[in-house]
Amino acid sequence: MGRLLRLSPFNIAALALGLGFLYLPIVILVIYSFNDSRLVTVWGGWSLRWYRELLADGAMRDATWMSLRVAFVSATAATGLGTLAAVALSRAGRFRGRTLFSGMLYAPLVMPEVIMGLSLLLLFVAIDAARGFWTVTAAHTTLTLCFVAVVVQARLNGLDRSLEEAAMDLGCGPVRAFAAVTLPLILPSVVAGWMLAFTLSLDDLVIASFTTGPGSSTLPIRIYSEVRLGVKPEINAICTLIIAAVTVLIIAASLASKLSNDRGRNAAPL
Repeated sequence: MGRLLRLSPFNIAALALGLGFLYLPIVILVIYSFNDSRLVTVWGGWSLRWYRELLADGAMRDATWMSLRVAFVSATAATGLGTLAAVALSRAGRFRGRTLFSGMLYAPLVMPEVIMGLSLLLLFVAIDAARGFWTVTAAHTTLTLCFVAVVVQARLNGLDRSLEEAAMDLGCGPVRAFAAVTLPLILPSVVAGWMLAFTLSLDDLVIASFTTGPGSSTLPIRIYSEVRLGVKPEINAICTLIIAAVTVLIIAASLASKLSNDRGRNAAPL
């Protein structure tokens, strides 16, 4: 058995400073979302006043509904396309154009969002597409597809291909073997990819600002426009709700990824 590492006072202090730097502003934001005062820097007691104000804000509700619809549709489309791309890279072997295909697939991982948003804007202008829900959805699908492909391909690479080959030897075609054998094994990673895509879409501001149109602002765009005129306590409330929703999704994605890893290890060759 290896020796247990002991945390020195320096390590504890460094860990505390790091966590404080990362999470103290978020904690302050959450606390002040329950502030009764109209001034965000003056504490006026505990209250749910700004959550009630938020529910009565029609523009904020519309922006939230827009973001949820875009995130759901784009995450679903990105999960389907990303899974197929991962299967092609993991199961198709060496084919002509593989390097170009994988490079184009993973380009959004390293490409600045400003460049990506501007290029999509020029595309939509060139094809005379009305900017709104569908243009934002297409942009977010392009953004999140690569993340899904990375997650799913990692799981596919860890699976034993002899399981699919055995299914095909028993009479299953490639599609049926994938649906009956492979898909159940990688399903947790597919779900984790969907949750990751949903979160990224819900959080995006830069690309959405390039591809949206009048009357179709997403929630991040609405929050940014409100903050430019001054931070209102209502913004703290909506940000707290977003933090809570994203935290739940991250926990669920982590659990799904852990389950996928366990299944992958069980299915991996010894």
